Amino acid sequence: MTPKTKKRIRILLIAGVVCFGVLQVIPAKIFGIPTQDIGTNPPKRYTLEAPPEVHAVLRRACYDCHTNETAWPFWSRIAPGSWLMARDVHNGRNHLNFSEWADADEDERQTDFETAWEQVESGNMPKWFYVYPLHLGARLSAADKALLKGFFLKHKTEGAKPDAKE
Repeated sequence: MTPKTKKRIRILLIAGVVCFGVLQVIPAKIFGIPTQDIGTNPPKRYTLEAPPEVHAVLRRACYDCHTNETAWPFWSRIAPGSWLMARDVHNGRNHLNFSEWADADEDERQTDFETAWEQVESGNMPKWFYVYPLHLGARLSAADKALLKGFFLKHKTEGAKPDAKE
């Protein structure tokens, strides 16, 4: 390696360290990222009435973003990872938050179940960047998907029975 190449590598490494340090002090709110929730979980909880095997799949693959029970690992406090995780949890809770279902009526819950199944069936959930490389256990097998489908759509068929009688 030539001295000129070594000097370039050293400059790039120093610049990288400086940029990383600067990222730690830049408020992410400048970029529109909601960081107020990093490392905290709202106290509101709702216990989903689901069979234990369904609950286990939901906890493994969905609860970090779609409940107030997020596990905040150490990298959730280091930029830019903290920014990405805060954005994803914020968006996930806004779209579907199982912890706040006590405030939702049955029609809203049913709509959420159907939307959740559509997202799982299409492969949009869980997000690939959540699964790989840090949450490999969140991958949904065909059996997991069948279990979720049975649970999510069971409510749809149960809801349709009263209409059929009328």
